[in-house]
Amino acid sequence: MENHSPDQALSGAFTASLAAKYGVANNYHAISHPSVPNYLALTSGQTWGIEDDGYHVLPKQDLGTQLTNAGVSWRAYMEGLGSAGCLDSPVPYDPGHNPFAYYGGQCPSNVVPLTALAGDLTSSTPRFTWITPDRCHDTHDCRVSVGDDWLRQEVRQITTSAAWQKDGVLFITWDEDDGSTDNRVLTLVIAPGLGHRTSQTRYTHYSLLATIEDLLGVGRLGQAASATPMNDLIE
Repeated sequence: MENHSPDQALSGAFTASLAAKYGVANNYHAISHPSVPNYLALTSGQTWGIEDDGYHVLPKQDLGTQLTNAGVSWRAYMEGLGSAGCLDSPVPYDPGHNPFAYYGGQCPSNVVPLTALAGDLTSSTPRFTWITPDRCHDTHDCRVSVGDDWLRQEVRQITTSAAWQKDGVLFITWDEDDGSTDNRVLTLVIAPGLGHRTSQTRYTHYSLLATIEDLLGVGRLGQAASATPMNDLIE
């Protein structure tokens, strides 16, 4: 999700209901402003010195490449991705919200339209799944209530699936806040059987990447290597 403080995000009724039922990282911070460096931090453990929302071709040193090399199944589901591809599909799709398009200068075949998710949840769900909503549903261009309704639909689809119910975990995070220097964002940890819990430990996007890599049994990339994993919210 995009560009809101925790209080703004929690103004959505469904988001607030998730925070009341599942895990909440109350001291979680984005890495930078604007958006793109945060997406890169989440998927490679570094920002590569990028300080803008432009497109940059980067080395293939990212989570997707790491998982492929380790033989771990994964897919990234991008809402609005069409036949024009991962760089040229029209708005409300945003290539800047698709970090996997940066590594190597093109999307791997693991990057697919969001419409493929429903079928994969009932048949062959990858071990790692990344989901990016379009610019409206991530609340970049539309009201929080619109994104909240989108989350209601997607989260319910995921949490009713056998894949999630069998030791799955769903992380929901915002790339950055509304522009403050504190850059604190809401991050939710939704797992079956764990119930409501909160954490005051300071976490960042590097912590989330470290947590995912630990769960999947691969090494940690970049600054995730020294980050504190979010174990108090997943164990």
